[in-house]
Amino acid sequence: MGPLLIGIDLGTASSKGVLTDAEGRVLATAVRPRPRSMSMPRAGWAEVDAEAVWWGDVTSIAAELTARTGGAPIAAVCVSGVGPCLVLCDADDRPVRPAILYGIDMRATAEIDELTDRYGAEAVLARCGAPITTQAVGPKALWVRRHEPQVWARARRWHNSSSYVVGRLTGEYVIDHHTASQCVPWYDVEARRWHEPWYEEIAAGLPAPRLAWSAEVVGTVTAAAAEATGLPAGTPVCAGTVDAWAEAVSVGVRTPGDLMLMYGSTMFFVQVLRELARHPQLWNTAGVAPGDHCLAAGMATSGSLTGWLRDLVGEVPFETLVDEAAGIPPGADGLLVLPYFAGERTPIFDPDARGVIAGLTLRHGRGHLFRAVYEGIAFGIRQILDLLDTEANPVRRLVAVGGGTQGGLWTQIVSDVTGRSQQVPRVTIGASYGDALLAAIGAGLVPPETDWTVAGRLVEPNPATRATYDTLFQHYTSLYPNTRQEVHALARLQRAAAVDDGSAGAPQG
Repeated sequence: MGPLLIGIDLGTASSKGVLTDAEGRVLATAVRPRPRSMSMPRAGWAEVDAEAVWWGDVTSIAAELTARTGGAPIAAVCVSGVGPCLVLCDADDRPVRPAILYGIDMRATAEIDELTDRYGAEAVLARCGAPITTQAVGPKALWVRRHEPQVWARARRWHNSSSYVVGRLTGEYVIDHHTASQCVPWYDVEARRWHEPWYEEIAAGLPAPRLAWSAEVVGTVTAAAAEATGLPAGTPVCAGTVDAWAEAVSVGVRTPGDLMLMYGSTMFFVQVLRELARHPQLWNTAGVAPGDHCLAAGMATSGSLTGWLRDLVGEVPFETLVDEAAGIPPGADGLLVLPYFAGERTPIFDPDARGVIAGLTLRHGRGHLFRAVYEGIAFGIRQILDLLDTEANPVRRLVAVGGGTQGGLWTQIVSDVTGRSQQVPRVTIGASYGDALLAAIGAGLVPPETDWTVAGRLVEPNPATRATYDTLFQHYTSLYPNTRQEVHALARLQRAAAVDDGSAGAPQG
């Protein structure tokens, strides 16, 4: 047997690993479910114990997959993970506080406003390719400096989820260009380097990691990491990246005009660009390979919202809810949902947005509500796709991935609402499979343009639903601005109530 590859992905609700050969054949997989690993100690906060959860999962998964190699050599390892996150560590790469997660953590709103005012919204967009939002790492670092100064004083390094694991495996202090480009306002997206004046002002003496491309080998497994993981000492380790970009690699979204729509706990979009573009309602990022540019977007809820609704209605099988929703006509008999149950990221960047259920009557049942949730998420997808699809960078191919693509109803509703076809690969193993491919590229076993995807089904829009959904989309786009003032007031009441009753918890660190 020839040399093998290991890819590991650290997701929101589980970690997954895959062992492949250089042809992309899957030899073994490993999964570590952890649906409650994310903590929310205060309203708007989202954290993970990086050592217990991420490093713990990597050591367990790596040991399981290494035991399945049959003695064949491991050519390289690559890790992806949720991001961008802020993992502050000491000099030994031990976290000094829980990791602060990506855009679903909305604690640093004051710092976002302050940094935007200080540097100028247009200047930030020009240099970084994206506005400063809850997705950005810079304001979260500033928040820790101000609110947890003793924690900040102990920090010697900072990481994303994947680069934290790379550090633990190799001892190297390195981050990939794509993840760095999401660390607004620290990274110059056109020059492909740290913008030192803004970095040094915000990071206050914390050194910046060196930059590498995702498939680049950045170090080898140390003796200590070998003992913890079972990986042979000296095994090459690639830089890795954020999970959505690894997933895009896994399904061949590598060419300008390609767009990946990821149905997960949140909804995420990755578009490969023909030319550099900046948009104040989207994120411009570096790609995983030198020279690549992407536009990205993300909704704060999708699968997490359907899961919330399932829990709310009691012990009902998920399949039953889907069947009931499928029996409801398009438009859910006049029920409309704004899916902002955890604030919203693109395109409104509003941490104080809240969910709205409009048109609810006594005749609506749980099937109506479940369908309206699917449709509300689909309307949000349509709103974002309309921004992504431009004359300079048209969307030519939409590839749908993630657990939400498996049932059929959700993807059909999205195609009906957006009027767009979606390609669903025959097998969507996920980001860990993209990691294995990046490892194969980094090890020199395959060319950089290699695609392991197997074509699957095509979801086509039903033209009979178009008029209904066009009408409801107009109501959807007006519902947020017409309710914004009231839901912002309610968000303030929610924060005050959380502080008064003590349920918010105390700062950690």
